[in-house]
Amino acid sequence: MSMRDIAIALTIALAALILLGMLFAWRRRLRRDSGLSAPLGVPEHAEVVRRAEVLYVATTRHDEPLERVAIRPLAYRARGELAVTDRGVALSLDGAPTVFLATGRLVEIDRATVTIDRVVEPGGLVRIVWNASDDTIVDSYLRVVSGDAQSLLSDLQRLVPAAPDSGASL
Repeated sequence: MSMRDIAIALTIALAALILLGMLFAWRRRLRRDSGLSAPLGVPEHAEVVRRAEVLYVATTRHDEPLERVAIRPLAYRARGELAVTDRGVALSLDGAPTVFLATGRLVEIDRATVTIDRVVEPGGLVRIVWNASDDTIVDSYLRVVSGDAQSLLSDLQRLVPAAPDSGASL
């Protein structure tokens, strides 16, 4: 066996170890997040206000844009359509059931620049902050492909319930 053959064998073995490590880490993340799920199905009488073609980028822990959360069916990047309705946001991704975030689940909607696997121009992503469970808030990131991103953002922000008045006055 020549030195070249040994180097090739070591490179292949190292690549296989790295791929196995990635596979085990992803499976561990899926198990860790198995208790979380996105709500599915659009309410029967929801009226669609507007639609936009989007790229779904990721869902992360709240205010931790580099810590991916594997919430099914939002575990993988995909193309899809975002529908703003009078009752919330519907996200139909290719090959997945429709996720519906009712207005009561929405916490905040704004712009972002960075998330796991994606850096874009300033404000190039739409960040939807929502309650995945009673004690877990997550951020989902979308890239608007067609349409006016700013007017879509305005329509989305109208869905977020107003913060309760604390009664404090200046």
